[in-house]
Amino acid sequence: MSKKDNFSNTTSFSPVELDEFYTSKEISLMAKGSTTSLVVLTEREQQIVNTMFDHLKTVAPDVLVVLADRIADLERLTANIAHFPSLFQTQVIDKEVRTHKSLIESLLSHRVGDPTLRLPSKAILGKGFLVAKYHAFATMSTIAADWKFEEDFIKEVRSTTIEILFSIMVEDVYLSLLENTNLPIIIREKIASELILLWEHRSDKNVIEMAPVLEKIWVARRKLAPAFGTMVGTSELLLLSIEMDDNWYHFISSELGKSDVAQAMEEMLFGISYEEIKVLKNIIKEKHGAAISREEAAKILCKSSDDFIFADEENGVFDPRDLYAQYSVRRDNARARRRLLLEGPHYTLEDHYMRFILQKKFEELEND
Repeated sequence: MSKKDNFSNTTSFSPVELDEFYTSKEISLMAKGSTTSLVVLTEREQQIVNTMFDHLKTVAPDVLVVLADRIADLERLTANIAHFPSLFQTQVIDKEVRTHKSLIESLLSHRVGDPTLRLPSKAILGKGFLVAKYHAFATMSTIAADWKFEEDFIKEVRSTTIEILFSIMVEDVYLSLLENTNLPIIIREKIASELILLWEHRSDKNVIEMAPVLEKIWVARRKLAPAFGTMVGTSELLLLSIEMDDNWYHFISSELGKSDVAQAMEEMLFGISYEEIKVLKNIIKEKHGAAISREEAAKILCKSSDDFIFADEENGVFDPRDLYAQYSVRRDNARARRRLLLEGPHYTLEDHYMRFILQKKFEELEND
C-alpha cells in the first residue's frame, strides 16, 4: 500500500515502519530497550533546580532540605518505573509476542470505555510521575515568589510548571484523537507513536512547541469576562487572538468554519457547556435578537455572575490547576456526547488545535 493510499484509508490498521517517524539514532536507542529512558528533569528544568538550590542554601537552608527531598522522591520514583521494560522492547509473555507495532495496533483498535486497564503499566505509573513532578515545580514556583527571586526567574519557573501540566494534558488529547476515526489512519498511527514516546520518556517535543500558544489561550481566557450579549463571541475571540503566533491564525482561518471546532471554541470562550450556550441562544432568539447581560445569563443558568470571571489571586498569579479543571470538564462533556451520539462538540478546542498542528507537521514531512 502506498503512502497516498494509506493516507486515504480511515478505517483499517496498516503496519508502521519506525523510520517513518524516528531518526536512525532514536531507533538505535529504542532497540536497546533501555530501562532508564524516563526523563527525570529536562535541561531547562535541571537549570531551574540548580538555581533554586544555589540560592536557597544561603538564604533558606531549611527550605532547601524540603525541596531536595521532593527532587529525591522524583528520582526514586523514576528508578522504580525504570524496572518496567521499555515500550520499544519486544516481549514474549506466554507465547504472546508484544512489540511497539502491536501496541500501536491495540491503541488504534480500542473503541469503547475507559482504556486504563488496556494501557501499559509504564504508562499509568509515568502519569503519576508527571503529577508528582508538577507538584514539585508548583512548590518551587511558590518558594521562588516567597523568597524574592528575580522576576524573570519566577516567570521561568511558572512557565515550566505549566509546561509540565500540558504534558499531563497532552496524553488526554492523544487518547481522544486516537478515537477519532474520521482522521486519516496514517495520522492516527503517528499520534499513537507520539503517545508511546511520551509514555517512554515522559517528555514530549510537541508540548514544547504548542505549550506557549495553549498557555496564552488559557491565560487570555482567564482574563476575559464574557459579555454574552448576542452570544456571537467575536469580541472575546479577538481579545483571545492578540499576540498569538502564525499557527494560531492559520488554525482559526482554516478550521473555525467547521461546526465542531466552532462549538468547541464557544465553550472555551464563554466558559459554559454547549448545552448551556444553546439555552441562552434560544432565549435570545425568543427575544428577537435582544442582547442579554452577564447577570441575566447567570440567573437563567442558575449560576453566579462571578462564575464567568476568573479573578486572579491577590498576588496576581493564577493556579494552573483551575485551568486544567476547566479543560477536563469540556473534555468529559465531549466524550459523553461522542458516546451518546449527542449534538455539540465531540472534541475540545485543545484536541482540534493539536490535531491541526500534528497534521500540518506530518504533511510538511511528506512534502520534504
